[in-house]
Amino acid sequence: MLRAAGLVLLVGQLCGQTQPIPYSHKTHLALGLECGACHKNADPGEFMGFPAESFCMSCHQAIKTDSPHIQKLAAAAKSGEPIPWERVYQIAPYVYFSHRVHTNASATCETCHGPVRERDVMTKEVEHNMASCMACHKENDAPNGCGACHEENF
Repeated sequence: MLRAAGLVLLVGQLCGQTQPIPYSHKTHLALGLECGACHKNADPGEFMGFPAESFCMSCHQAIKTDSPHIQKLAAAAKSGEPIPWERVYQIAPYVYFSHRVHTNASATCETCHGPVRERDVMTKEVEHNMASCMACHKENDAPNGCGACHEENF
């Protein structure tokens, strides 16, 4: 029994983050939602946020209400306690990155996050490191000097 539980955890780590509530980008985007409907880019524009539970409940108050996952979401919305989503992609703290700068330069979500529209489970599919960022910047004629991504005293 313990071996099976360990295997489930290992597969979850290899195949994608274990989220507190299962979420399919594929299902939701197929319904016509766009990335920006759920992931807001608050000022100053560095991060794309997770959706407010109340936003999810605007549909799920009537859809899949018998699901224990939706009931967990409803309880979070009612209490005002945010769901503790696990970030799949994280930038090193010494790198300056602005989602707004990149989206304003016509980068799509798929550019940095892979084929999200096709995924039932988010996994890290695109490597974010200095070489990959510099290659993308070169390909798109974006600034590639140290100061584009790093503060002077990094």
